[in-house]
Amino acid sequence: MNNELLIIIPAYNEEESIGKFLKHLKESDINSYADTVIINDASTDATAKIVKNLGFKLISHPYNLGYGAALQTGYKYAVTGNYNYVIQMDSDGQHDICNIPRIYDCLRKKNASGNPPDLVIGSRFLKDSKSFAISLKKKIAIHFFRRVIYTASHQRITDPTSGLQGLSRPVFEYYSDFGNFDNNYPDANMIVQMALLGYRIQEIPAVMHKREAGKSMHFGIIEPMLYMCIMLFSTFDVFVRYKWNLLPKPMNQKGGQKLEEK
Repeated sequence: MNNELLIIIPAYNEEESIGKFLKHLKESDINSYADTVIINDASTDATAKIVKNLGFKLISHPYNLGYGAALQTGYKYAVTGNYNYVIQMDSDGQHDICNIPRIYDCLRKKNASGNPPDLVIGSRFLKDSKSFAISLKKKIAIHFFRRVIYTASHQRITDPTSGLQGLSRPVFEYYSDFGNFDNNYPDANMIVQMALLGYRIQEIPAVMHKREAGKSMHFGIIEPMLYMCIMLFSTFDVFVRYKWNLLPKPMNQKGGQKLEEK
């Protein structure tokens, strides 16, 4: 460990975009205060080779386990590496590296009560954010999950499908434990879970770009509809388990002060 911040980048068959993204990261001054690990989820293309040639830390799954499992591998690495903060980013270049110092600063900034946020989400829909035009289908899904999150947790989130997030140690330490994190589709359901458990969640403006190469995991017609159904049921499951007191409680109460307030 060289720094207190770890950047986690899951990757699966991103040979057309990950090289350009990592080169931008390597040429910046971010390496002076952050370490980076790429979680290769058993890519069948040259993703792993490109990462190795650029000199970045690489962890490879022997089998394709999915996006959520790749993230959890990163969380476990962060715990064993004794990092204090994690920023997770996509490997397709959609998340601009200028978001890293902004999220890092936000994770360390205390509010009026003297507490920093536990989870920081980079949003495309706040003032001063910059993003590309999204499809009507995507807009409908985002609006839908905004309502789902607010109904379940009374937490207002403008960009519930943002994969750009900053996590404090209490959050990624909690996520790293078995059963505390959705290894298949970690999205709105995880936001609801952490809000219900009392973790402080904050959104900040983000800069995002349109994917130039590769294929999104939500590509197609059936896949997005199926994803919305799965996410709805997953979020409902979180809500029911919370009401029945079945959600795993945080071992470290640093991120769960609000548990006593509810």
